[in-house]
Amino acid sequence: MFPARRFTVSVLAVLFLSLFIAGAAFAQDVMGCVDPQKIMFQHPKFEQIQKQVRNVTNKKQEEAKAAIEKETDDKKKSQIFQKKRTEAANEERKLMEPLFKDINLAIRTVANAKKITVVVDKGAVFYGGTDITESVIAELKKKK
Repeated sequence: MFPARRFTVSVLAVLFLSLFIAGAAFAQDVMGCVDPQKIMFQHPKFEQIQKQVRNVTNKKQEEAKAAIEKETDDKKKSQIFQKKRTEAANEERKLMEPLFKDINLAIRTVANAKKITVVVDKGAVFYGGTDITESVIAELKKKK
């Protein structure tokens, strides 16, 4: 009786392991990829935002130039330059944030519709994956 019990436990263990491995095979992620630069450049509001970024950058450069011309200490000149550079970067980030949110939402929408569970940068893909770049661009333009 004891060897029969051991055999039964062994069979159940093998059966459980087989089911576990089969379940893992069915649950594998489906990978998609996107070209983030292409998507960004095709965003309907990209040109408008870039114009605003250029204006902010030019304004901060002019402010820095005016403040630096009044200053004689090189260390303070450097600090002024760094401060204005940081301010410009922060303003750019604020202006670009809505674009990034739109792109993220469009990627999620397309990925969910196509039953894709993982989306990576196309540049990081050596082989395989479904390129959803054009679908994401179409989704962005649809919401314009």
